[in-house]
Amino acid sequence: MRRPSEFAYQAAALALSALCVQAAYMAVVRPRAEAVLAEQAERMKEDPAYVQERSPWVLLRDYEQQAELVLMLWALAMIARKRVVNGRERALLERDLLPLADGMTILPEDVREWARQLEALPGPERETLLPRAALAALHRFGATRSIADASARGREICEAETDRLDSEMSLLRYIAWAIPAIGFIGTVRGIGDAMAQAHRAMQGDLGGVTQSLGTAFNSTLIALLLSLVLMFLLHHLQEQQERLVRDAETWIDRRLLQRLRIA
Repeated sequence: MRRPSEFAYQAAALALSALCVQAAYMAVVRPRAEAVLAEQAERMKEDPAYVQERSPWVLLRDYEQQAELVLMLWALAMIARKRVVNGRERALLERDLLPLADGMTILPEDVREWARQLEALPGPERETLLPRAALAALHRFGATRSIADASARGREICEAETDRLDSEMSLLRYIAWAIPAIGFIGTVRGIGDAMAQAHRAMQGDLGGVTQSLGTAFNSTLIALLLSLVLMFLLHHLQEQQERLVRDAETWIDRRLLQRLRIA
């Protein structure tokens, strides 16, 4: 059930991000950018020494920047979801999933009784890392009567979770690569447009050339700024996920494995 829900969330987040950015560009960004460019053109006609100011609306107005913002919002939505899931799983570390009194131990004959307490958790909680690893370790202990086997089984679940979390980060890593790639596409497009208008520049009309070069550099500038922010968030998210797995291993070792005994 986890994969379909994750795919549905990603698809909905992408669609919502595209709609929001498109609405913002149609209603605000492009109208204001055109107004700023028109005003600057008039002032340049009146004053040949006038220096254009860098307006944020002009920096954002091209299609490459729009695509970069869509990808950025999409990535932020996925990062937010992963942080929420991570927080819920971390909250389980603070709960007493196996209420063992001081000095109380678990024998192989008691495994079924303690396993029922973990299996009685609600479905979403039972599918998280800590209950799955603890339940797997208990079942292995009951089947083999070996604490070492139980420890190895719990560690296997944690390692598999690490691999799964790392694989789920692949889409976010792709977005972190795609944003600057789109910026470079805008650079190539802008330079190509500027070269196509070189004959007009030879005649003294530099307006088209400068506007195309602005497209070239603005798209890369926005892409690099967004990439810096996104990579920081990705590293922070990955650090939280790795810490969660390590803390789950510590919980299993201290609160479960140390209570296992063989009569």
